[in-house]
Amino acid sequence: MNAGAGLRLAVTTLTVLPLKGGRVDRPAAAWAMSLAPAVGAILGAVLAVLLWALRWAGAADLVAAAVTVAAAALLTRGMHLDGLADTTDALGSYRRGAEALAIMKKSDIGPFGVAAIALALLIQTSALASVTGGAVVVAWAAGRLAITVACRRGVPPARPEGLGALVAGTVPVPAAALIAAVVVASAAAATPGRPWQGPLAVVASLAVVLALLRHCVRRFGGITGDVLGASVEVGTAVALVGLALG
Repeated sequence: MNAGAGLRLAVTTLTVLPLKGGRVDRPAAAWAMSLAPAVGAILGAVLAVLLWALRWAGAADLVAAAVTVAAAALLTRGMHLDGLADTTDALGSYRRGAEALAIMKKSDIGPFGVAAIALALLIQTSALASVTGGAVVVAWAAGRLAITVACRRGVPPARPEGLGALVAGTVPVPAAALIAAVVVASAAAATPGRPWQGPLAVVASLAVVLALLRHCVRRFGGITGDVLGASVEVGTAVALVGLALG
């Protein structure tokens, strides 16, 4: 069953949960990339409980936020941060095509990548210090919505192999639009006093991610697994900032 295989693929790809491996093909990838926001929401719920527990135990808001961000990196193997670093290094090189992709595949991290990771963690931690648990769920769902949007049909892979080639173009555009609409509408519950703030934060996150994706496709010729990771971290950070305002 494609849905079951897709859910298993989404969980094993986006988290550290040790599920038994299942089928890995494009039909399963289509479901996995479509279910990414749901996996993000579940991950966000786990982090929201941790954030609440730390605050209840008396931790300062900034300390609780920093531990929560660290836990998020551990629960995802830090792979999105690695993708952010590699993508930023490639973009910062001003190279295009194969030359940029070669930089992205290097095992070391350059100054652009280091700065990108530091800034992403700083922004996420600062924003988390002033939001509620519901906002955490929305932000992590919005970050994984970037994956669904990036894998919509019409967006090519940058390489003929790898994760990008497996998942690129697997999500039908109507499905991606519907999933995005559900995440945007659901975000209103995170800011009950300002029901417009949550949806606007997700829309802002989507806008920035779409701009990043367009730039990456222009520079690299398509998306890669690293580009997906970068989109997740950028989307999460922008959503958190939007939810922390006011």
